[in-house]
Amino acid sequence: MKFKFDWFLTGMFVAIALAWLFPTPGAEGGWLHPELLTKAGVALIFFLHGVSLSFAAMKQGAMNWKLHLVVQGSVFVIFPLLGLLLLPLTHGWLPEDLRIGLFYLCALPSTVSSSVALTAAAGGNVPAAVFNATLSSILGIVLTPLWMKLVSEGEAIAFPLQDVVLSLVVWLVLPLIAGQVARRWLAGWAAKNKKWVGVVDRSTVLLLVYTSFCDSMKFGVWTKHGLIAVVASFVLAIMLFYILLFAVGKICDWLQFSREDRIATIFCGSKKSMATGVPMAQLMFGGDPGLGLILLPIMIYHPLQLMICGALANRWKRAAEKEDQEGDPVGEDARPL
Repeated sequence: MKFKFDWFLTGMFVAIALAWLFPTPGAEGGWLHPELLTKAGVALIFFLHGVSLSFAAMKQGAMNWKLHLVVQGSVFVIFPLLGLLLLPLTHGWLPEDLRIGLFYLCALPSTVSSSVALTAAAGGNVPAAVFNATLSSILGIVLTPLWMKLVSEGEAIAFPLQDVVLSLVVWLVLPLIAGQVARRWLAGWAAKNKKWVGVVDRSTVLLLVYTSFCDSMKFGVWTKHGLIAVVASFVLAIMLFYILLFAVGKICDWLQFSREDRIATIFCGSKKSMATGVPMAQLMFGGDPGLGLILLPIMIYHPLQLMICGALANRWKRAAEKEDQEGDPVGEDARPL
């Protein structure tokens, strides 16, 4: 695969570096007023999702209920159960904020754009990917806070569920609905300017990444747990990814999914959304100086999943082309492991 510069991943590291060099503007009480800026950024992101999202493709993929159950079960059941297993295993040797962050990673919904894009690149079931990625984002508004509430009771962290859900509805659901209403006037514009809509969306996420890390830098979170946190997050993130990849692949084998359905299921079921995770964390943990540490696992998991899934998409596409040429069933090259 040829190297392709990804400005978003680069921008993520730039945002973290700026938070390290200049934490005061984006920290609590800073002149950027992050308590207002972050909520406005969250609303903008989900408004743009609402404008860009078409229900036509979702309807096409809505009938494959087995695929939907596997994807949503992987995202909101298998993943969180693995996170629950990690909590006692990491007790006493990882910082508490990082342990919460690992479970937060496991409780997040799947990605939308990258899951669909990778499914398309690999020759998978795109309508099913669109439906499941979108459904995951909607379910995550309720299920992610519920999982975090469950963990907070065992971990002695403050987590006002009603306030969080209300905040998510105000700053995520209502802008999403407003975007859907605005599609009547803006759908054509959004389709023609898809690239720039994506730039605004991702740039807003980078702004949220910056403000998320500012308080952590200001309060010295990284001077206490820096290297240990990064190494542990990397090892555990890649371990979680491959466990899910293997588990979902085996379930697909058992249910005898077609190659197209298998690709969509694996990509949607193993991914976690940083675009959703950062805004939700801002709303759920916004006043916590350890927010940067809480977000570290998803910050590491995000580029890992893109790199690994990108390689898989390329491999599976080649396998499909070979099958079309030779007329043979797709062999082991289509397997995730």
